[in-house]
Amino acid sequence: MKKIKCECGHINPEGTVLCEACGKPIEENQHIEGNDKRKLLNMRYDGTARRSLTYNRSIVDKIWSFFSSVKVGIWLIVITLIASAIGTIFPQEMYIPAEAPSRDPAIFYEAEYGIFGKIYYQLGFHNLFSSWWYMILIALIGISLVICSLDRFVPLYKALKKQKAKRHETFLSRQRLFSETKQVSEEEKQKVVEALKKQRYNIQNENGHILAEKGRFSRWGPYVNHIGLIIILLAALLRFTPFLYLDEYVWVREGEEKVIPGTDGEFYIKNKAFTLDTYDIDDVENERFKEAIKKEGEPIAENYESDVVIYQAEKSAVTGAEPELKKIIEDNITVNNPLKFSGFTLYQAGYQLNEFKTMSFNVHEKNDPEEKALGTFTIDLMSPEREYKLDNGFRVKVENYYPDYYLDNGEPRSESKYPRNPAFVLWVYPPGSEERELSFIGIGKNIESQGENKYKIGIEDFEMRDVSGLTVRRDYTLPLFIVGAAIFMIGVIQGMYWYHRRIWIHPKGDGLLLAAHTNKNWFGIKKDIEKVISDTEINMVVDQQELED
Repeated sequence: MKKIKCECGHINPEGTVLCEACGKPIEENQHIEGNDKRKLLNMRYDGTARRSLTYNRSIVDKIWSFFSSVKVGIWLIVITLIASAIGTIFPQEMYIPAEAPSRDPAIFYEAEYGIFGKIYYQLGFHNLFSSWWYMILIALIGISLVICSLDRFVPLYKALKKQKAKRHETFLSRQRLFSETKQVSEEEKQKVVEALKKQRYNIQNENGHILAEKGRFSRWGPYVNHIGLIIILLAALLRFTPFLYLDEYVWVREGEEKVIPGTDGEFYIKNKAFTLDTYDIDDVENERFKEAIKKEGEPIAENYESDVVIYQAEKSAVTGAEPELKKIIEDNITVNNPLKFSGFTLYQAGYQLNEFKTMSFNVHEKNDPEEKALGTFTIDLMSPEREYKLDNGFRVKVENYYPDYYLDNGEPRSESKYPRNPAFVLWVYPPGSEERELSFIGIGKNIESQGENKYKIGIEDFEMRDVSGLTVRRDYTLPLFIVGAAIFMIGVIQGMYWYHRRIWIHPKGDGLLLAAHTNKNWFGIKKDIEKVISDTEINMVVDQQELED
């Protein structure tokens, strides 16, 4: 790389704007900071060379320069925010209501939201926050933050670490706050130094050249912010690691025992009973709430809860054998009272009332006015058998089963896999015969295929149960979010309520040059200078920016 030698003899790396040793401006590089048309120096990063503005040879240099741009970082954030906003227009796939006609996203979005829902689904916004391209956007923002921080932090740290009290006169005269005094006694100069010490300035003396400094730590505030943001982004990415973050939804029917999703078969849950309490309008005292209940026209849930048992599976010594279940906790889950165990949390999130569990049917002669049953059978609606053999020799074969029956252009279909409105197409075989009769039966439906059947199927009884909707959650990334947010706030406070102030005193003949710089609050540093020189003959600094303006 091309080195730059200052008149003081110091060798500076390419891209340096202010000499690292004496601070003399390197005029040919002033345009790098956009300052070539101004008299005042741009003290950003103290004029040190930044990698992104210096190296531009290889593909690595170009990638570094691209991601070190603040504009690129802002555009990445804007694109991510726009995408996130679009992702909230319609519910994400995981939040499709259980009571929706179909939980298939390909059907749900178009049925609920028309052409816009179809486009929304086809563009992949229904699973936005777990999509690969959204994760890439988050990762690119993190990369931009890291490179932006390193590109600016390293040169700034080097510049501030090796600051010298003795500076070139041009460096001082082109500071925003500057004054020159022709005649100053040594006593007055020492008086100013002591006054600066009383204001908690750190004093550095180099052969009579004074640098008074305080608040340097505030310069690291933005980089502390970046560290906090990087930790938050890392936590967001780690949420897609199943071990660290789990958010699943499970339906558990009363009396049912099933594996808790996301636990790799280690934990089971049994729903002993579901209870729903609704508001009694006569007990409601608030008139507005009472009117709202009347307007709703349906019972409003006051509280709903599930009595559950959690089991832990113990590995069996026999391969393939069913695991033995050990009860570890028995409790109830309410809306605001989740159940916690082994790092998992179960939330009561929803319910389904009066779902069919079983249906019992009888076979009788069609023309029998008493409809005397010739045989009965019971179908488990969650796992119906293919064929049922009755005691008197009848056989009933299940040709088609529609758990949630509806007609679509004359064709029977099922809106969901849950038995809310069960219907069946059944073949009935009389004893000792292969001749069969076709029947269609459901709630309020009993249809013969040809109307010439000898036997008829009727509903004899049914059993119903309630279903609990539970959210299973495990979140080990939350501490990372808290740490990241805390670090971010420390950076905000650090950079907002303190500021970096520097005052240079440069002896010149019998007088001195006085210059000052701060990263913000110029009024405050003016007041500091005014206070320390109040009892001396030293001239007050002039704000050269105001003069230029």
